[in-house]
Amino acid sequence: MTAGRAPSIPDSKRLPLLMRRLQKRVSRCTGCDLSETRQRTVFARGSQLASVCFVGEAPGAQEDAQGKPFVGRAGALLDEMIQQAGVPSGEAYFCNIVKCRPPGNRRPRTQEVAACSDHLHEQLAIWARSHASASSKRVIVALGKTAIEALLERRVDVGALRGQWKLYRGRVLLMPTYHPSFLLRPFKSQQRSRQQVADDLRQVAAEIGFQGEAQRARRPRLYAIPGGRT
Repeated sequence: MTAGRAPSIPDSKRLPLLMRRLQKRVSRCTGCDLSETRQRTVFARGSQLASVCFVGEAPGAQEDAQGKPFVGRAGALLDEMIQQAGVPSGEAYFCNIVKCRPPGNRRPRTQEVAACSDHLHEQLAIWARSHASASSKRVIVALGKTAIEALLERRVDVGALRGQWKLYRGRVLLMPTYHPSFLLRPFKSQQRSRQQVADDLRQVAAEIGFQGEAQRARRPRLYAIPGGRT
């Protein structure tokens, strides 16, 4: 060891510390008007070592009260569908594009998404590196239009895009699909939409190795996937 040089901290200790520091910064954030109406900031649920990160839109009433994402009806449906797809509960990490609840559960405004953007991308970077230290396989599932557009940084048609592999910032596989709250609304094609999300989640499960190799969904090579940044 070089004299006077502090010993390096291994990622296994450093990355959880970085995530806790980020969570603390988020809890004090006043970057947009949502900070004036929230009960709590809603940072994450699950282990940052999980293989799959589910990214939604924004907290709802239950999430605002408990300080955890996806704990209401939509979260219960998502948990059930994740389990049915074959992804173990310990391999799922949950967060939202926006960390504070918009009043009346409205869609987050452009400036609110922008105010949370740095927090989100830092959170995903720490998650991706945390899991990379244990395994190279990690997948982001973007739930709904707001999350997909924020992560791919372009406008999208969810119905046309869902089920197709994309790349987040040119590095991490991303599966776009419908938000579970959309699946709770009464509409004629609800059953079909639920089946589509189930199919998308099975692709994710196969990709990270929780289904047999014969069931692995075919996807293009990474360099051929449109929608990512290089």
